[in-house]
Amino acid sequence: MARQRGLDLIEIAPKANPPVCKILDYSKFKYEQDKQKRESRKKQKAGLLKEVRFKPHIGLHDLEVKIRHIGQFIADHDKVRITVVFRGREMQHRDLGMKLLDTIKDRLVESAAVEQAPIPDRNRLVMTLIPRH
Repeated sequence: MARQRGLDLIEIAPKANPPVCKILDYSKFKYEQDKQKRESRKKQKAGLLKEVRFKPHIGLHDLEVKIRHIGQFIADHDKVRITVVFRGREMQHRDLGMKLLDTIKDRLVESAAVEQAPIPDRNRLVMTLIPRH
């Protein structure tokens, strides 16, 4: 039947009992599949990872601005990696970095949850926040 119509016989579901086949133009079929994949990829946005960096001696206003940015990222359903970077002698005062991360966590407790608790990594502390649903 497919040859008579000048089309192709395409097996849609080979594992079904009996297998499902359609009579279609194969190139059009592949084009439609690619189009569906592109559309589904276009709609996948949630879950991007944003990073915000801090130094342990940050000014109060600068801290407020960065916390506001983190809040916007969380509202957009993005993960946020918060990094506190230590330089030189600041490495001896890691407790300041932990206090800073605790402050940020407390300020965003309603909208964000901690995915990864603060962990030290050479000259930095890293914490990851995810949006609460």
